[in-house]
Amino acid sequence: MSIEHVLFGVFALLTVVSAVMVIVAKSPISSAMSLVATFFFLAGIYVLLWAHTVAVLQVLVYTGAIMVLFLFVIMLLNLGESSMTGPRVTLARVAGGVAAAGLLAVLVTAIWRIPSASTFTGSQAMSQGFGTLAVIGQTIFTKWLLPFEAVSLLLLVGMVGAVVVAKSRI
Repeated sequence: MSIEHVLFGVFALLTVVSAVMVIVAKSPISSAMSLVATFFFLAGIYVLLWAHTVAVLQVLVYTGAIMVLFLFVIMLLNLGESSMTGPRVTLARVAGGVAAAGLLAVLVTAIWRIPSASTFTGSQAMSQGFGTLAVIGQTIFTKWLLPFEAVSLLLLVGMVGAVVVAKSRI
């Protein structure tokens, strides 16, 4: 077993643990910090998979920009420790659990059906510039321009909404 396999296992385990901490953390700040750790461990996995561009974008965009936005929203809304006063088991929690179990079943099925590297032919090989910034930029700003702009607009609306909600509480 090589060092890459060991590191992949460590990063994968730490990614799953920090993702679980996002869900079970009592404080929104602790949850956000666990999400930052998840993003960093995921970037480590991308580096091990030789997707350095994706790893850098993961750190810059998600860990940097998106998490700053999340933290600003948490601070603006003044979210503190929440106390559970209602029932522990609700319809929404049961539906969420069923949806999570269904997603897990789909993911396990998809992973099970992934062909091995030896079954790929030459026509399925990666192109010469695959994963470079030039190819990623050309793809984002041609084929995926509308979804890219829609996501940026959605983030802007979310931030403006948090400011409006925070101002109405004052």
